[in-house]
Amino acid sequence: MTKADRDRADARNKAGGTAKSNMLDRDVATKAVLDNMARLKALRLAREAAAPPQAPAAPKKARANPKKSAEKAPALGEWLAGQQSGGRRT
Repeated sequence: MTKADRDRADARNKAGGTAKSNMLDRDVATKAVLDNMARLKALRLAREAAAPPQAPAAPKKARANPKKSAEKAPALGEWLAGQQSGGRRT
């Protein structure tokens, strides 16, 4: 076995140990995120409980001038005929 082979084997062994520490780091980070989410949720719920209930929003008014029937688009057949006679379809 050459020195290069031994070095490669040592590198593989060292890399195997880091996978376990990476998993532990990920677990710690996940727990920190979950703890923070739980803390923020508790704060939000406490704030909502302390605030007086809000009245529901008033419904929006309908538009004053809906489109008139005179402004309707032409029928499909008329529109297609106009497109053909206008040189759009070649």
